[in-house]
Amino acid sequence: MKRTLIVYLMFLIFCQTFLSAQNWKPAGDRIKTRWADDVTPEKVLPEYPRPQMQRTEWKNLNGLWQYAITSTHSKRPATWDGQILVPFCIESALSGVGKKVHSGQLLWYRRTLTIPESWDKQRILLHFGAVDWETAVFVNGHKVGFHQGAYDAFSCDITHTLKSGQENTLVLSVWDPTNEGNQARGKQVSKPGGIWYTAVTGIWQTVWLEPVPETRIVRFTASPDIYEETLRISVKNTYVQAEDVLDIEVTDGDKTVALKSGDPCSHFIIKIPDPELWSPESPHLYDLTLTLSRNGTVLDRVHSYFGMRKISTKKNSTNIPRLMLNNKVLFQLGTLDQGWWPDGLYTAPTDEALAYDILKTKELGFNAIRKHVKVEPARWYYHCDRLGILVWQDMPNGDMQGIRAANGERERKAQSVHQYKTELRSIMDQHINSPSIVIWVPFNEGWGQFNTFEICNWISHYDPSRLVDGPSGWIDFPGAGHIQDIHKYPGPDMPAYKEDNRALVLGEFGGLGLPLEDHIWQEKENWGYRYYKSWEKLQEAYIKLIDQIPDLIEKGLSAAIYTQTTDVEIEVNGLITYDRDVIKMDVETIQKKNKSLY
Repeated sequence: MKRTLIVYLMFLIFCQTFLSAQNWKPAGDRIKTRWADDVTPEKVLPEYPRPQMQRTEWKNLNGLWQYAITSTHSKRPATWDGQILVPFCIESALSGVGKKVHSGQLLWYRRTLTIPESWDKQRILLHFGAVDWETAVFVNGHKVGFHQGAYDAFSCDITHTLKSGQENTLVLSVWDPTNEGNQARGKQVSKPGGIWYTAVTGIWQTVWLEPVPETRIVRFTASPDIYEETLRISVKNTYVQAEDVLDIEVTDGDKTVALKSGDPCSHFIIKIPDPELWSPESPHLYDLTLTLSRNGTVLDRVHSYFGMRKISTKKNSTNIPRLMLNNKVLFQLGTLDQGWWPDGLYTAPTDEALAYDILKTKELGFNAIRKHVKVEPARWYYHCDRLGILVWQDMPNGDMQGIRAANGERERKAQSVHQYKTELRSIMDQHINSPSIVIWVPFNEGWGQFNTFEICNWISHYDPSRLVDGPSGWIDFPGAGHIQDIHKYPGPDMPAYKEDNRALVLGEFGGLGLPLEDHIWQEKENWGYRYYKSWEKLQEAYIKLIDQIPDLIEKGLSAAIYTQTTDVEIEVNGLITYDRDVIKMDVETIQKKNKSLY
């Protein structure tokens, strides 16, 4: 009888899940990408979410959850408003909801969890790729986590709250003040228009479970030195004992390159003989395995990868610093990449879509991407690493409400400063091993910019393996960071050298607009720095811009970033339409023209 009842209950659960999946559909009638048709509640971003630190056991929690919107004063809702497809934010079409949430409201999530029996006697970690912005996490009524930040991953150890062999209930509450708060929020606003876009609230990256041993590898840094032909590895562990050993193996395909063993708490210097260097032309990656053992028994093992490369500056024959990759001058030509999607907003509909913009950027002859005031999921950087493109990573801006000081900086309150520094460090920690990232950009055009010298110096000290582009396109602070940066529309132009050892770059230029019917976010009032009525005129104007750059390179320009990769909402100055259906210029012609610069 008991067995029959269990089978019957399982059948009811299956029927309910099946019907819910059948009822899900994208919200609204805006344009969508072709990948939207590949999204289903049963298959939504199923790929392993953390390529830089992989374990074999994990469980994806993406799919249909329950949601509710309440006032900020409300407790956990007794009833739910409907279902939402995680990890798409509630404002997006692919969430299946398409609703706004304002600063006086909370967004709640609920779903159930079952833990595989094979995970018994292990710690169970609940991982969130990103949730915007303030998140409280509850399992079976117990608060297990609290996080503030929209762009950094966080985890909760939920082991002590789980019911063995039973269904467990996971509940989240999320509060997001968007542009009414002082947190990092990029280009999100409650009333989008111009260069400002739709707000993103709640879960927007993969949610997943992972079983781990109590003694385990938490994270590590892998720092290459191409001159010494070495890789320096530092590992953070938990609950290690005196007899524990860390084994490190470096492989290149089927070939073992290096083996090293020692104290898990020490620093390791590993010789990489005659290394094959990573570059956009040859994005060579080595595989890396870290194994933590005790008396011959494996406790934990993670798989990763790294690239041997060096980014630096060096003065040329005219005594002006140039950007160098692997000790060779390389002019960096990139696109300003906002990372927005008409169907998923902050979240690409599929992993194939996530890689698409990178692939097309390379096909168009660019060798760099400036990831603009947004941080992507870890898999985006993995695609940049394996495909080979240089990344300038912006810190998302926020807190533009403070009073401007005489030097153009903002006077931010202590809590605002603390939140900025905390999230910046977390973002850097999570992406510090990606060889594609070569430049950190802490501020853009004075948006919330403060303590410029302090922040630039801290980044340089914390990560000496990369360069810092401090005040990008704003009032210059001579000596801040490694790069002097101006923005010019349509341009091109370059900064006047101030003899302070900083390379000269054009951090934004272009903005040439072409709205294409059936591929635009709205029918009227689309926006661009310049307008053209045909792809032929657009291409002609683009080529005229590029033809001016060689003279600037001769004078000392080291890089130029074109605005932008794709259209975004009412902005129509992308090389590609917002729905990714049309590349607005001839690929072969533009590729040849772009590559001529480097």
